[in-house]
Amino acid sequence: MKFYFHPEAEAEFDRSVAYYEQCQAGLGLEFAEEFYATISRIIKYPAAWSRLSENSHRCLVNRFPYGVIYQIKPHTLRIIAVAHLNRRPGYWKERL
Repeated sequence: MKFYFHPEAEAEFDRSVAYYEQCQAGLGLEFAEEFYATISRIIKYPAAWSRLSENSHRCLVNRFPYGVIYQIKPHTLRIIAVAHLNRRPGYWKERL
């Protein structure tokens, strides 16, 4: 199964990596590795994670306060948001 980003979700991912890299050298890379490990878990078990709406799910990123919000499409995953868990809940709903 393949995945693709909503354009705003991709920008969120890039900003998060840059933020963690500014905090500590190498931490941005660690965030990216955890993010892609989360995507691998989602691909393996797409329906296993918390349901946020009829078509949307959230899987938490290990070690970092982020959730990957996604939709299951035929043969693909659509990444709706790379959402910080302590900021603006539900902001991503306008992307649906």
